[in-house]
Amino acid sequence: MAGGLLLSGAVAALLTTAIPAHNPSGGFEDPPPDKIIIKVATVNGSGCPQGTTAVAVSEDNTAFTVTYSAYLAQAGGGSDPTAFRRNCQLNLVVHVPQGFTYAIASADYRGFASLQPGASGTQKASYYFQGSPNTAQKSHPFNGPYDDNWQATDSTDWAQLVWAPCGVQRNFNINTELRVAAGSTSPDKVSFMTMDSTDGDISTVYHLAWKECPAA
Repeated sequence: MAGGLLLSGAVAALLTTAIPAHNPSGGFEDPPPDKIIIKVATVNGSGCPQGTTAVAVSEDNTAFTVTYSAYLAQAGGGSDPTAFRRNCQLNLVVHVPQGFTYAIASADYRGFASLQPGASGTQKASYYFQGSPNTAQKSHPFNGPYDDNWQATDSTDWAQLVWAPCGVQRNFNINTELRVAAGSTSPDKVSFMTMDSTDGDISTVYHLAWKECPAA
């Protein structure tokens, strides 16, 4: 499974403002000069069946992108009773140049939603390192009537970033979820929410923050 999801190519046109330059007072730092390497160890969930998820790293090491092609939650009409919730957990192996550590500073999610009047949808994500008790969680609600593209951004203040432990290889986990509730919508009406793409343009971008590890 992992072999088919190894990184391929670089991602251009990323939001460079999401990762500020070095701040002597303790702000974001420039990314390390060597390449980071990210590959998918495992991918599990109803929103990311085998072969429907891909990951790529930007040339400047400040972001990586996850692209989905089968991430759809729906409710109402003849929908499967379990289809109201879809999730995907990515377990990523991240090789970081020696002497540096990283954290997820922000994440941009995009998709499409068609929510009937009275229906609602939610996009949720949690982030944590393997073996760490620290988990960052964010959620974004959407209410019908809604029939358009959607975008949500998770951002974290510097003091609240969850950093990878220095000198230890710990896989990074991202658990995302889409949830749709029919609410007071007419029972024959379908509402849905996607984080997927039929044309390859919908993707999720995770922006990285960097800092030097303390001297051993």
